Amino acid sequence: MKYNPCIKCRGFLFMEISALYNIYLEHPVISTDSRKISRGCIFFALRGDNFDGNVYATSALQEGAAYAIVDNPEVVAGPAYILVHDVLQCLQELASFHRQHLHIPVLAITGSNGKTTTKELCRDVLRKKFETYATFGNLNNHIGVPLTILSVGSNVQFVIVEMGANHQGEIAQLCQIAKPDYVMITNIGKAHMEGFGGIEGIKKGKSEMYRYAEANGAQIFINSDDSVLKSLIPAASKIIPYSVNETVKVMAPEPTLQISYSNQIVITQMYGEYNVPNIGFAIALGRHFGIADDQIADALSQYTPESNRSQITKSGNNTVIKDAYNANPSSMQASLISFSKMAANVKIVVLGDMLELGEYANEEHKKVINLAEQLQFDHMIFIGPLFMEAGKQQKGHYFENVESAKIHFAKADYNDALILLKGSRGIAVEKILY
Repeated sequence: MKYNPCIKCRGFLFMEISALYNIYLEHPVISTDSRKISRGCIFFALRGDNFDGNVYATSALQEGAAYAIVDNPEVVAGPAYILVHDVLQCLQELASFHRQHLHIPVLAITGSNGKTTTKELCRDVLRKKFETYATFGNLNNHIGVPLTILSVGSNVQFVIVEMGANHQGEIAQLCQIAKPDYVMITNIGKAHMEGFGGIEGIKKGKSEMYRYAEANGAQIFINSDDSVLKSLIPAASKIIPYSVNETVKVMAPEPTLQISYSNQIVITQMYGEYNVPNIGFAIALGRHFGIADDQIADALSQYTPESNRSQITKSGNNTVIKDAYNANPSSMQASLISFSKMAANVKIVVLGDMLELGEYANEEHKKVINLAEQLQFDHMIFIGPLFMEAGKQQKGHYFENVESAKIHFAKADYNDALILLKGSRGIAVEKILY
């Protein structure tokens, strides 16, 4: 593509990426929400199913944005409006263009479970040596990844990009934007089965990251204990192998996960043995980039989970494990098994529907109910229409939504109990507490 300042199409003058990039360098803060405008930013007027950002371009400028990127010529009312063919495509192209000017390592992480926790552990470990920028929260999709790249300033020495997807082709597209030098897949599990088309579709979709790496000379971090991931690596790939089983030993699963590696003992602030592979990769990554074991251990022990991910809190005199940011059959099974190993007078599970399973929904919800029964928890509360359908004539209390479950929960007045909250984000099972 030729990067002329402007090109003319259908009577309208459109700005090209190289010219827009010069503007971005002078105004490096990007906003896609007209309600959250910082002075001097560039507002990208994205479209959605229920909104059109072009409508808010004028108000964004009035609130202090320096420029508004729009794709509707009818809203252009002066030089602060920059017209492009497609705002989303422009955002992605600008991020890709910026990435070409970043001469620093970029690590991309995807997987069915544990992406965000792994990213945050790696971020904290790398910060012991490098000025590290990582995806904020879960901004890991076709909008979030460009925003992550465009947030990388000149002071940054290392970038970690989390990538999420629920359909074929999405990981490949995100890799083309972020152009990672290193890639890592946490695991392959039963997540977004509806969009990917079953477990084989998930393997194909997630391993797009491996195929990108093989084609572009990026290096693949691979847990040599994971036979599924190993089977997906193209033959000509550059790999960096590590073994979680050989590196990490679980000292105790509670009250929080305690592990040892080398001569280090780490008392984490996380719940669940399923976090061991996430920790194992953070250790392997730190060692690969020359970070001392004691500094890695300090980063791991100081890491504090947020946003209902493996958090342990108190509610009255009950201990609550919030593992409720999201859920799929693989993560639900891992969480229930970890919970079953913890000691408590009374154990209660509060489980919400697992979404995006399509034709697999009923079968997978029945499997979770059966597992919960086998593990013999004292009380079982299931929330959502999928669990209600799958749980007919089975043990437990079933509710259409959190509001109705909350009434039952309050009346039960549980005391001195250990409570697990787990469910998809759309169910928000944590609301049963307040």
